[in-house]
Amino acid sequence: MKKVGLFIPCYVDQFYPGAGIATYQLLKKLGLDVTYPTGQTCCGQPMANSGFEHLTQGCNQLFVDNFAEFDYIVSPSGSCVLHIKEHLHTTHSENQAAEIRTKVYELVEFLVDIVKVKNLKARFPHKVGLHQSCHGQRGLYLSQMSELVAPGFSKPLQLLSQVEGLELITLKRGDECCGFGGTFCVVEEAVSVKMGKDRVKDHLVNGAEYITGADMSCLMHMEGILKRENSQVKVLHIAEILNAE
Repeated sequence: MKKVGLFIPCYVDQFYPGAGIATYQLLKKLGLDVTYPTGQTCCGQPMANSGFEHLTQGCNQLFVDNFAEFDYIVSPSGSCVLHIKEHLHTTHSENQAAEIRTKVYELVEFLVDIVKVKNLKARFPHKVGLHQSCHGQRGLYLSQMSELVAPGFSKPLQLLSQVEGLELITLKRGDECCGFGGTFCVVEEAVSVKMGKDRVKDHLVNGAEYITGADMSCLMHMEGILKRENSQVKVLHIAEILNAE
């Protein structure tokens, strides 16, 4: 049996452990051999995004040390996966780093493209809005971009359509950015907040009870806006919905 290494980003581990636990439980339910390397830490994306990629060698080498033995590396965070796919390099283990870049997967793409899940045993009887993150669309190609004249597809939607009782709401702007953008929300706070409010409003006016997506960073940004507006709408990582019974 192929060995799967579970890569849990630091912000998920610290703030949203439920998303990491749900990912692990879901992969186990599907009969996969899953291991969580306990020595893992930050993948280095925050430093790289801030212009200090030359200082990420320690993070990169530790990632290689933790995950080189696995056939697949799976994570519930598209932005961190995209960072590893495009930026994992090491001075001493470049061949291993190059191999890892080809076998790291965001959870949704792993379930759709590798496991090819067809009949999820999940139930979530609620109205749900799907947020399709920018890096997921334009970096990992989890769904089609609306600016392209091309056939539409959505891997998250493909999985959510298998969940019993779930009612997916229709948004006016299905792939609009939430404004988080990692360090963008710090250096351009006002713009980030306005974009987030617009994204949240689209879900609210269309009756969402929950907002889901494949990346907790975007959901975290929108959750902050929802709480400040005293909204009862909640955010849940897609793994928590796919794992619901």
